[in-house]
Amino acid sequence: MDIIRKAVLSFLLVSSLSCFAVETIDINVADEATLMSVKGIGEKRAAAIVAYRDKNGSFKSIDELIQVQGISESLVEKSRSSLKVSSSK
Repeated sequence: MDIIRKAVLSFLLVSSLSCFAVETIDINVADEATLMSVKGIGEKRAAAIVAYRDKNGSFKSIDELIQVQGISESLVEKSRSSLKVSSSK
């Protein structure tokens, strides 16, 4: 019985830790739906990011998001760990 309890506790620990793993989203290839999975980015902000990218080309850094209408510096800072920038589109 002790082995079963340890196995169950181990499984629960691993399962709970996996929920903290966050996939980073590449802002140079993400579609609106994917961008909306980032906390603080809703439909309008996601559409603005895609429109900016379509007009200006690939983002060179995450900080460039501040140039997008509706995206604040504080939102960029809060979202930084969830985002990444690829070298090309």
